This record gives sequence, structure tokens and C-alpha cells, in this order.
Amino acid sequence: METVTMELRVNGVVVPEEAIRREAAEFAGAPEPEAAARRALAVRELLLQRAGELRWLEDGAPRERVTFASRAEEDALIARVLDTEVVTPQPGEDECRRVYDQNPERYASGELVEASHILFAVTPGVPVAALRTEAERVLAELVKSPERLGERAKEISNCPSGQQGGNLGQFGRGQMVPEFDAAVFGNDRVGVLPQLVATRYGFHIIRVDHRVAGRTLPFETVRERIARELSANVEARALRQYVEVLAGRAEVHGADLAAAATPLVQ
Repeated sequence: METVTMELRVNGVVVPEEAIRREAAEFAGAPEPEAAARRALAVRELLLQRAGELRWLEDGAPRERVTFASRAEEDALIARVLDTEVVTPQPGEDECRRVYDQNPERYASGELVEASHILFAVTPGVPVAALRTEAERVLAELVKSPERLGERAKEISNCPSGQQGGNLGQFGRGQMVPEFDAAVFGNDRVGVLPQLVATRYGFHIIRVDHRVAGRTLPFETVRERIARELSANVEARALRQYVEVLAGRAEVHGADLAAAATPLVQ
């Protein structure tokens, strides 16, 4: 039976299927890459149309009459729209101090983890749902028998570390991709983590073998870092709210902008 693909349209502007396929490859680690790609492309189109409303397109032309020479040209215009219309306040000293006092373990120097993992890589054409199901089956097996992770990594891991039983050695905060980093350093567990970790590369089963505690840094040393983190969080919320306003007055078909699986603005 032939599969019917829903057309992606934003206020009557059709997004080509080829663009959706290319974008889906960028969301390979998401649970539903095509749905995530459709959301991202719909948001991009909303922002480009907003640029048209602001008469920032060539000769003041409406969006449907403009073809961009490159993705970089689109990105520059989208950045201009967001920089102009989304204003985010900077965090104050008291707010930064409160975050520091509530999370001192996050601001430690020298904290290290030794870990191993198994990667189930998401690549173009791989059935993501079936891959996740298989990864969850292996995870359940290894939660019961964590000592078998090295053996299983050699058999099935798509990471080169599989040849070393999945061993990643010692690493500190910020050395792995953000999702992996958060899963490992966001708690003090030792052993097989109870949930799969999804990254841009695919699904990971992670076993933390050893932790080395660090020394808590003084507030003055990490104040700027905390301010950047708070600013990023505030900006993400503001961007989402702005896009929700645009989406609320638009006609969008073929994408669910209410879904929360991926950020609306990348």
C-alpha cells in the first residue's frame, strides 16, 4: 500500500519534501526525526514570512516571491528578526547568587567520571522506533546484569569504543555532547543509568563506573558562567513564546508546533 505524505504548508507556502528529508538527517537522534524536521522548517518559514511583513526582503517583496541563495542567507535574516523582536533581560547579581547557593555541586572544578556506553546509531533510513525498542530491550538486560555491558558493547555498539568494551575512559564536564553530559553529571549514580540517553548520534546505554568529586569553586569565579546559563534559559523561553505568537495567527499544515519533543527555535 502506498504511503501518503502530508504536505507541509505555512500560510500557503509549500516546503519541499526534499528539504524535509535533508532536515530530518539533522534530527537523527530525535525520537521522531521527520516530525522534528517539520516543526523546525515550519518555524523557519514563519520567521522568514515575518521578515517579509517587516519589508526586509529584497525590494520589499512578499515571502512567496523570494528565493534565497543559501541557508546562510536565510539564517542571517532569521537572526535579524529575532534580534529585533525578541528582547531578553539580563540576570542580576541576586538571581545568580541564588542559583549558585541552590546548586553548589554544579560548580565544581576537577569533577571526573569514568564511564562506558553502547551506541545504537540513528542513520538515514534506520527505523527509529524499532531501534529504540531494541535499545530499551538491551538496557533492561544490562540493568539486571551491568557487568555484561563490555561484552555487549563489543557485539552491538556502533561506536568505535565498542572494541574496548564501550570504555570511554575518564572525562570532565563539557567534554561530551550536552545530552550525554547532562545524563552523566546531572546525578550521582554509579552503575547502568536507568534510561536511554538520546543525542544527535542515536541512543546510548551508559554505565558510570567511577566518580571523582571536585572542589566547589567560589561564586566570583563562576558568576559569569551562571549569568550565561540563566540568559540562555530566559532567551529560549522568550523565543518559544515569540514563535507561539506567530504560529497562533498562521495557517500551518503538516507540522505540529504544539509538540514539545524538540525546541521550536534551533
